[in-house]
Amino acid sequence: MKQFRNLSIASVLLGFAISACTPEVNADYNNDNSSSDWDSKDMRTEYQRITVEKVAGPFEIPWAVAFLPDGSYLVTERPGRLQHVRYGEMTEIGGLPEIKSRGQGGLMEVLPHYDYENTGWIYLAYSKPNGNDETATALIRGKLDGDQLVEVEELFVQDRYSQPGRHYGSKLAWTNDGKLLMSIGDRGANPPRAQDLMDHAGTLLRLNADGSVPSDNPFVDREDALPEIFSYGHRNIQGLVVCPETNTIWVTEHGPRGGDELNRVEAGLNYGWPTVTLGWDYRTQGVYPSSEARQREGMIDPIHEFLPTLAPSGLTMVTTDRFPNWSGDLLAGGLRAERVLRMVMGTDEVYHVEELLLQEIGRIRDVREAPSGDIYVLNNRSESFLYRVSPGN
Repeated sequence: MKQFRNLSIASVLLGFAISACTPEVNADYNNDNSSSDWDSKDMRTEYQRITVEKVAGPFEIPWAVAFLPDGSYLVTERPGRLQHVRYGEMTEIGGLPEIKSRGQGGLMEVLPHYDYENTGWIYLAYSKPNGNDETATALIRGKLDGDQLVEVEELFVQDRYSQPGRHYGSKLAWTNDGKLLMSIGDRGANPPRAQDLMDHAGTLLRLNADGSVPSDNPFVDREDALPEIFSYGHRNIQGLVVCPETNTIWVTEHGPRGGDELNRVEAGLNYGWPTVTLGWDYRTQGVYPSSEARQREGMIDPIHEFLPTLAPSGLTMVTTDRFPNWSGDLLAGGLRAERVLRMVMGTDEVYHVEELLLQEIGRIRDVREAPSGDIYVLNNRSESFLYRVSPGN
C-alpha cells in the first residue's frame, strides 16, 4: 500500500504555534547559550502544574539516565564515564571497555535488564574503536559490584567500522516479550547504507537479552539480509520507547535540514532514508542528493514531522496516573529546540502538541519516566544536570 508523505496545514501550524491521546551538524553541538540558575521552579502547563527540581550533577555532556530498584540511578557521560547516583552522591563506575569519544560518539545509552532484580544485568551502548581511527556502535552488559562493572560481556558490534563522529543511534528499549531493541545510525558519511540490508547502519535491531538473534526476526531466513535487523531506512534514531499496553514501538529520529520524524516502527518495514525524506540538503538547501522524492511506493511515511526542527533526543511515554492529564502521551526531547514536546497520540496521527520547559534548561538530551511516575530530564551541556518533573500544586 502506498504511504504518502503529505504535510497537512494543521501539522505545519503545530510546528509554529503550538496549541490544542499517543544546520544537523549543529544538532548535537554542546551549546551553552541557555542555562538554569535555579534549583527548583514551579511552572504552569496547559493542563498540569509542575515542579521542576535539580536532583543531581553537574555531569559532563551526559547522554542517558536509568533507574535501579533501590531508588538510585545511573547516568552516562559521553566522554566515557558511568556515574552511579545514590542519595545525591555520585560514584564513577570502573570496569568499562575502551570507548572512543569523538563528535557524537562516546558512552551513550544505559538500560537495566527488564528483570534487573533477579539478573543484575546493565546494558551499555557505546562507540567502539578498532585501532584504525574508526568506530562502530557496540553493546555490552555487566553487573554492578560496588564501584565496578563486572562480568562484562560484549553482546553486539555493528558489522562495519567507519570514520568516527556522527550518527551512532544507540537507543535501547525492551519489548513486552523481553526482546531488546537497539538503534544504529547511518553513520553520516554514506547515507545509502541505510537501504542496504547487509549493513547494520540506519536500522533498528531486535536481539535476545544475551545478544543472540530471535528466531522470529523479519529477515532471519534471508541470505541477503543481516538477521538482527528489525526495520531499516532510518537516519539516526535518538528517541525510542515501547508502549507497555500495546507493544507499539515509537521512535524519533533526525532528518537533515528539517525532516525530523516520529515513526511507529513495525517488523520488516523500510522507513525510506535517504531514498525519500522530508528534509533538505544543508549546502544547497534543495532536495537531498540521495533522495528520489518525498514519497515512494513501499516506504513508510512518518506519523508526524516536527516543524520547526526539534533535533530529537530522548523519548518516553507517560504510563501512570502521576500526571493524570498526560497519561498515554509521548514526551519527546529536543536538542536544538530546547524543549520537551508533549504529544497526544492517536493510532495514526498526533492529535495535539504542547511545548514544555521551553528554553528553561537549554538543550534536552534525555527524557525518562521513573518507576515513581515522575519524569526525569537531562540537559546537554559541558556542565549539565538531572532534573525531576513532578506534579505541582
